[in-house]
Amino acid sequence: MPEHKTLATTGNLVVAEAMRQCAPDVVAAYPITPQTTMVEEFAKFVAQGRVHTEYVTVESEHSAMSACIGASAAGARVMTATSAQGLALMWEELYIASGMRLPIVMANANRALSAPINIHCDHSDIMGARDAGWIILFAETAQEAYDNTLISLKVAEDSEVLLPAMTCLDGFITTHSIDRVDLLDDETVKGFVGQYEPDSPLLDDENPVSHGNFAGLGGPYFEFKRSQRNAIDRSKAVVERVGAEFAEISGRPFGLVETDMMDDADVAIVVIGSSAGNARYVAKQMRTEGIKAGVVKVRCFRPFPAREIAEALKGMKAVAVLDRSESFGAEGGPLYLEVRSALYDLEARVPVVNYIYGLGGSDVQLELMHQVYTDLSDIASGAAQSAGLRYLGSR
Repeated sequence: MPEHKTLATTGNLVVAEAMRQCAPDVVAAYPITPQTTMVEEFAKFVAQGRVHTEYVTVESEHSAMSACIGASAAGARVMTATSAQGLALMWEELYIASGMRLPIVMANANRALSAPINIHCDHSDIMGARDAGWIILFAETAQEAYDNTLISLKVAEDSEVLLPAMTCLDGFITTHSIDRVDLLDDETVKGFVGQYEPDSPLLDDENPVSHGNFAGLGGPYFEFKRSQRNAIDRSKAVVERVGAEFAEISGRPFGLVETDMMDDADVAIVVIGSSAGNARYVAKQMRTEGIKAGVVKVRCFRPFPAREIAEALKGMKAVAVLDRSESFGAEGGPLYLEVRSALYDLEARVPVVNYIYGLGGSDVQLELMHQVYTDLSDIASGAAQSAGLRYLGSR
């Protein structure tokens, strides 16, 4: 096995460390809570000469992604980071990056969107960008935030993909809490991510190309969008392959969907991010009370692993999908809509209930998870109905 170094550190700092090990040519970023310490740490690496990156200080997140797009189109390996309002300010540029097939990797510290003003964790920022054409991985822990950053870069730059990727970690819960993390040595990471060979770079004057052209009425716009769909569909197999390669060198498993206690489960919670640990802990408690509880954690949200979700949940007597974001006017939260769609073609209907929880950093107490499993047990026994959208822990 490669050399490992164990640290007690935060999610933000290990993402910065992963970025340093990836040695990007360009990082253009703007600080925003709770992402700030991530780019501060990386800027320190540049100032110390520990990474030879052109660090571009910009006046806004829109400018940050614009600079990243220009650098990536020119042929550079490019990374950045943002959060919440910053991601929202990049909105236009997110679509440009994916439409131009630029393998930019961006860490997003998940944070609530205003209004009212809130700097704490929920997933409303990233779920607002879920259809922008980016690959999206979620971390439960600082360790996963580090691992996902390395995996994301190799996936994004794969010749079968060439799409931007976001690696997401929950604001303050994962970004700022001290956690145990095992880091790979620099040479191992260098060998894993490889050297970036850009496809059709603008600065190759012997092979002139153009990027971001006008494709109006009668032009190839439709075909470009279909090409993006084909690429993100192909990326699913690439994420699995790269995840398996990483597992081999790190000793840490990677799955699009990761399950706990699902072999004999009757009821299950489907969740994303740091709350998976809460669900897992309570599921073990519920088993001592005679309830066969399980947990399904979605680690890769785009491309969405519908087949794997259906396989994990078939035969369940009741399922709860926990959304840390709203989808106003829809039948439920974003994850719920995806999961319910994934279960549609199963021969036996699985009762699914949606819980909106933890908005704006509201505490995800173990008692709340216990309540969900108790509700599921009642649904499974026929004592309660599964219909309806529920708010978990709201006053």
